[in-house]
Amino acid sequence: MHLPSPDRYETMQYRRCGRSGLMLPAVSLGLWHNFGGVDTLENSREMICGAFDLGITHFDLANNYGPPPGSAEETFGKVFADDLRAHRDELVISSKAGYLMWPGPYGEWGSRKNLVASLDQSLKRMGLGYVDIFYHHRPDPDTPLEETMGALDFIVRSGRALYVGISSYQPDDTRKAAAMLRDLGTPCLIHQPSYSMVNRWVEKGLLETLGDEGIGCIPFSILAQGLLTNKYLNGIPEDSRAAKPHGFLKRETITEQRVAMVGKLNAMAEARGQTLAQMAIAWVLRHPQSTSALMGASSLSQIQDAVGALANLEFDAEELARIDEVTA
Repeated sequence: MHLPSPDRYETMQYRRCGRSGLMLPAVSLGLWHNFGGVDTLENSREMICGAFDLGITHFDLANNYGPPPGSAEETFGKVFADDLRAHRDELVISSKAGYLMWPGPYGEWGSRKNLVASLDQSLKRMGLGYVDIFYHHRPDPDTPLEETMGALDFIVRSGRALYVGISSYQPDDTRKAAAMLRDLGTPCLIHQPSYSMVNRWVEKGLLETLGDEGIGCIPFSILAQGLLTNKYLNGIPEDSRAAKPHGFLKRETITEQRVAMVGKLNAMAEARGQTLAQMAIAWVLRHPQSTSALMGASSLSQIQDAVGALANLEFDAEELARIDEVTA
């Protein structure tokens, strides 16, 4: 049984999620990579427990995280049962459904059947009675939005989740989804979009929409799968995501042009007294809509470094203009 640090709440910042009563840590830990069945359980345990020691109370999963799909939830379930069960009420645990999870017509997308069945499976894998947040993982072009939002409302009313959210929805569909959930009496708590210094799509209306609707924002891929770190400045390390056959960051994407861009950003971060990862995290947190920055990690030291970003979250106009210029 892990004994959490007694001062775990003294240095972490907590932010209100939209217009809800829920507070999230400014840095949250996502289990998309490095927590699956192909990874080492002891390293996963060290990261999860070490993150909690730093005041990270929010752990984000999805039904298909691994590989293989489902194994990240199983890993979290083992660590939770052995180390964190006594602290369940201090934790915010989320999961999602929408991407392919099992064969046949009901194993993905946004039908009521898929979402409810998927969450039931997730709860079994994690050994939980409920999740704190459950997301629809991606928009479904074929299922009526009313059905998907109705399923999320049912999931809350049935006690399977306390809050619901959406991920990767465009601004117009976000407004429609928020209105439907509000009418049902289960407000949309949070939106999880990809967002980083090299991926700006949320700035084209989504951030404004979330502010108008009172919905929190928790960006993922904030380090662009590790590109926005100093890891690739001198080649591709063998233990990096770009070197793994199942990673989303491919070797061929680490071009000379991108390395040069990262080098310029790294110099800016050093001038701020930060690592590049810390500057990238601070950059996404600068928006008032950003409740939390959702980071991935392969080691506890990376999580410790990320939390260090909170020491300097301010940017002046010149810095922001230079980042825009470098990443254009």
